[in-house]
Amino acid sequence: MNTVGILTKPKFPDVTHILKDLVAWLRERGKEVVLDGKAAALIGEPAASQTPQLAMLCDMVLVLGGDGTMLNAARLVEQRAVPILGVNMGGLGFLTEVSLEHLYPTLEKVFAGEFYLEERLMLRARIDRHGEHVAQATALNDVVVSKGTLSRMIEMHLSIDGQFVTSLRGDGLIVSTPTGSTAYSLSAGGPIINPSVQAFILTPISPHTFTHRPLLIPGSARIEVMLASKDEGAMATFDGQVGVAVTHGDTVTIGASDHRTRLIRFRDRTYYDVLRRKLKWGEG
Repeated sequence: MNTVGILTKPKFPDVTHILKDLVAWLRERGKEVVLDGKAAALIGEPAASQTPQLAMLCDMVLVLGGDGTMLNAARLVEQRAVPILGVNMGGLGFLTEVSLEHLYPTLEKVFAGEFYLEERLMLRARIDRHGEHVAQATALNDVVVSKGTLSRMIEMHLSIDGQFVTSLRGDGLIVSTPTGSTAYSLSAGGPIINPSVQAFILTPISPHTFTHRPLLIPGSARIEVMLASKDEGAMATFDGQVGVAVTHGDTVTIGASDHRTRLIRFRDRTYYDVLRRKLKWGEG
């Protein structure tokens, strides 16, 4: 871990001061620091690279932020699988591994090799319109087909591995990884899935028929969601950060990415520790 890339969001309080101290600390230990444009601007340094190229230059990526910044980092480094360490400067933070107060002791552990890598399943989706590919994207948490700004329900036809499953009317459908099971899917009534389980969760959003319930399927499955509604305004969104308008007859095809997100983890913290702390299980 000789070259450390740093991603952050400028909106966090005291981020400039934190970033300056961190860069100085890393350089004192002989580490090369690669800053994306936003991070470099915060401390008055030239950017070492454009953000899309950052993954090619680093041995690890250090994310100062919340889960949204982590999701962005996961897509950024997808094809090179650079290890990511998340430092929680946001809110709930299921993906960020360490708190800011433990940043430097944690980095000492990383540089001493006292960590392991946890691989997370990612989604790869494409949108087809009249037989042509019009968009594609990767997601760590979820792909959502929803009504967008429409006030009325949309109708979708759902197939899995070429087999028709159901026609679904409602506000939309969430296709989630186990990582995303604690995100939008959870708020829509989906189950929490341990990240080691190679599976997808299909969670209807406010379905018109109450018998439509969350469905767990193998992570090797191919999912096709065809928009049957004729109204304009429906959207396909990826990790809640990238959106593409979909229209009548469009098909969103979703499966596992060939790549995995690699998160830096430590033996003294388990997934269940995170759930217990973040969801406040056993309190009150």
